[in-house]
Amino acid sequence: MKNILIIILLISSITAAQTGTNQIASMPGAFSRAGFGARGIAMGNSLSSVNSGNVFSYYNPALSVFQEKNSFQTSYTFLSMDRSLNFLSFTRKFELSGKIDTTKRKSKPAAGLSFGIINSGVSKIDGRDNQGFQTGELSTSENQFLLNVSNRFSDKLALGLNVKFYYYKLYEDIKADGLGFDFGALYMLNKNINLSFGLTDINSKYKWDSTPIFQTEGRITENKFPFLKKIGLSYKFNRPNLITAIEFENSNAGTNYLRMGTEYNLIESFTLRAGIDRLNLSNSEEPIRPSAGFSFYKNVRSFLISVDYAFAVEPYSSGDKHILGINFVF
Repeated sequence: MKNILIIILLISSITAAQTGTNQIASMPGAFSRAGFGARGIAMGNSLSSVNSGNVFSYYNPALSVFQEKNSFQTSYTFLSMDRSLNFLSFTRKFELSGKIDTTKRKSKPAAGLSFGIINSGVSKIDGRDNQGFQTGELSTSENQFLLNVSNRFSDKLALGLNVKFYYYKLYEDIKADGLGFDFGALYMLNKNINLSFGLTDINSKYKWDSTPIFQTEGRITENKFPFLKKIGLSYKFNRPNLITAIEFENSNAGTNYLRMGTEYNLIESFTLRAGIDRLNLSNSEEPIRPSAGFSFYKNVRSFLISVDYAFAVEPYSSGDKHILGINFVF
């Protein structure tokens, strides 16, 4: 009877633990869904409809055309358990030549170009052989390389496309890569309200070949990324200088996430941010991920330099995220 009771308790605890997780947690590319940079993560990764300030085509491929001047951004994330997560991006807007029909549009034709890198990995993994003897330390490296183009077709509508190359080095000769695409649109209802729509990780997948290690017993397998559909809404207040944003994301892994964020320009050189990420409308057991952060701006000759910081809760980790970034606008 005692053994039966123990088995029932074990099954109950496993079932309870599984209620807080989702299928998407075991699908590839989790590092690429964590967000991009200190600004985005501090605002709960709800930036798909925010086209002011320093923009990131990671959140919506249509955004790069709204970047003022050239923007170079890099961020480093402090994580527990010997993990790493780093970001780098460059964004530029180009004014296009050509005649303008002033009866239909007021702004000049423009295009945006962006390049970004997300690097993630785990180091100091204890390697051992079949006998249990140490063979040295192992590490993994997972990367996304992003190339973006966007175009502003009118005063109200912009469209964009991301081409993403994934590369994963798991162990010795075990590697995988894949090519995926994002599509995004931004519609400016008026000077204050923006609407966004996006499709993320179209065709993204890893293709693995284990024959370099297992020889004849090896095989080729494919792991598909979750396909994401997003809609977003943002409102920019004139007074106070405040932006609020909300985003809904649906995936083919059965998740329905709600994200929210706000940004308040307290003074000209200082901005505060806060957000909530991954409020799962399909699974109330999954913990939400609150976040907060700030930016400090300084003009140095022809450069505008900002130091960005974000804090985000990691519910399944022994420590939380701390993201430190530097942005140059020139």
